[in-house]
Amino acid sequence: MSGDVPTLSVRGLHTRFHTKLGVVKAVDDVSFDVNPGEVLGLVGESGSGKSVTALSLMRLIEREGGTIGSGQILFEG
Repeated sequence: MSGDVPTLSVRGLHTRFHTKLGVVKAVDDVSFDVNPGEVLGLVGESGSGKSVTALSLMRLIEREGGTIGSGQILFEG
């Protein structure tokens, strides 16, 4: 399926939480593509940013007190 537009394209995602002790970098420069027909699994140890990445993609991170500092998320182009 070369030449197809990725279903999901993430470039340079940075998600932060502002706490009393300072800024916590929860997701730092994450990039990936999911092409049509593909499945992506995020794996990593506890606290590595899997859930924060998913919440950022769905624009739900603000409900958790976080902000998307920079990056690009494109769904179907």
